[in-house]
Amino acid sequence: MNRVSHPPRVDWQAKVEALGLLFHSPEGATYWNESAHYELSAMEVALVERATNELAHMCLELVEDVLANDRFDDLKIPRWVAPAIRKSWDEDHPSVYGRFDLGFDGQSVKLLEYNADTPTSLLEAAVVQWHWLEEFEPGADQFNDIWEALVAKWRALRADPGLTGVTFASGNFDEDVMTTTVLRDTAQEAGLVTQPIGLGDIGWEPITRRFVDLQDKPIDVMFKLHPWEQMVADPFGAQAVSTYGLTRWIEPAWKLLLSNKAVLPLLWEKHPGHEFLLPAYLDGPRDLTSYVRKPIFGREGANVTVVREGVPMETREGEYGEEGFIYQALFDLPSHDGWHPVVGSWVIDHEAHGIGIRETQGLITDDLAQFVPHLFR
Repeated sequence: MNRVSHPPRVDWQAKVEALGLLFHSPEGATYWNESAHYELSAMEVALVERATNELAHMCLELVEDVLANDRFDDLKIPRWVAPAIRKSWDEDHPSVYGRFDLGFDGQSVKLLEYNADTPTSLLEAAVVQWHWLEEFEPGADQFNDIWEALVAKWRALRADPGLTGVTFASGNFDEDVMTTTVLRDTAQEAGLVTQPIGLGDIGWEPITRRFVDLQDKPIDVMFKLHPWEQMVADPFGAQAVSTYGLTRWIEPAWKLLLSNKAVLPLLWEKHPGHEFLLPAYLDGPRDLTSYVRKPIFGREGANVTVVREGVPMETREGEYGEEGFIYQALFDLPSHDGWHPVVGSWVIDHEAHGIGIRETQGLITDDLAQFVPHLFR
């Protein structure tokens, strides 16, 4: 896996904006960076794909274990949410997508974390980098059939007589809106009727005990780009849980078991020494001298601390950590001219369908990490 520098396309800003990527240069910083790209070999792509598929399978098995052994406390999930989680799993409520963040040095693949519930950067991975490839080097290939896989998944869901339309809810951040728009566009291509709604515009009808849209119509199926752990902490969280099933949620409530960092120690406990996992613990670093301390519920690198040989090397402040932390062995990301890439491997319907690469010059991949396209030959 090599990083190759080169001039960006002429008028690249207008080209990515035409595809919907409006936040390519937030406050003068670089987010979309096409002055470089990563080149992978076909064998490297095959390794990332195999690792992703195996990790997805392991995570589904772990859901069964958590439910069978009643390990909600380890995951810091309130007990009153458990019935909705069990219902969503027992009734096989569908998951559409997720993203594994992987450390990859060209030989070893290691799971850093699983964005199982509300992953973003979907537009960049599925659409923008594909259009870049078609213009930059049309004879090359890219590990990316994310769009087609999403359409296929929505088409499969459309076969359910009870699922003819989906309401797509998100906040007002550009990244959230564009991620939701990609999902909505692929659902429409699959033949589903869709409508957008802001998270703050979702209504509640106390008599029928239903969530309603701006026309006061009940919402039967709703994709929400809002984390389950935050939903259950919101005032309407109890309503979402107590009426679970009247509204079908995408992603489903069982994703709450996989969308926090405590899943990393549980995976290591179940599969100690696995080639795609790093040692990880709930109760401290144990014998690890180089490790990363991560909040059980956290996002974009906030409240993460990197320790090497017992010495804190880098930390990020933030608002997370109330529920506690996990401790994961440090994986030294490769350095390409000082840039450290993390591979975001997208799963659609629990199978690998493409990657997006983000990089930083620090040790923590945070909200300032830039997206760099990739190709392989």
